[in-house]
Amino acid sequence: MRHNGDVDVIIFGATGMVGQGVLRECLIDPEVTGVLSIGRSATGRQHPKLRELVHKDLYDYTSIEDQIAGFDACFFCLGISSVGMDEEQYRRITYDLAIAAASSLSRLNPNMTFIYVSGAGTDSSERGRIRWARVKGQTENALLRMPFRAAYMFRPGVIVPLHGIKSKTRGAQVLYALAGPILPCLQRRWPAQITTTEKLGRAMLKAVRQGAPKAILETSDIAALSG
Repeated sequence: MRHNGDVDVIIFGATGMVGQGVLRECLIDPEVTGVLSIGRSATGRQHPKLRELVHKDLYDYTSIEDQIAGFDACFFCLGISSVGMDEEQYRRITYDLAIAAASSLSRLNPNMTFIYVSGAGTDSSERGRIRWARVKGQTENALLRMPFRAAYMFRPGVIVPLHGIKSKTRGAQVLYALAGPILPCLQRRWPAQITTTEKLGRAMLKAVRQGAPKAILETSDIAALSG
């Protein structure tokens, strides 16, 4: 039986560093009644609340519409570096992927809260000189125009992975291994620039339940919301 405050959540990108952290917070939260992970590969996690949906074509959800209806929230944690890509390629993977998922979900779940993990420095004007920031800004703006009950754009800066969570990217793994011992100190000194996977997950769940003070949340806003 569902109670007031209970939520059913869809997570995209649950195999990545951010998604792993968000998934963890959802699974340990007693008011999250169910989690559906959607991706091209399974997370490998097993939990009574978790259901995995391996879906190879993340640009088309026609065949699984019956499985993605009736949810309260979507946490879209998919992301990729723009290094080595031209703008068209990056836009296809970043903008088109998010909009395809959000278009289907907004139609099937009009009362859903949609949260998109963007990044610090995203360009809302869509006209800046930095390619990835411009494309992320286009994506944010398009999502904010969609007919969800609410939509929030999370713009974390440096993210500290906690609870054994690791990045899938080799370069990031090396960076975290080198910087790991000093990251907690840096986080205390510059809380406006550094957050954690735990805070991200907690802030997302709080935004679903209670709302957030604004649609675009920077690192300091995420920290305040997670408290």
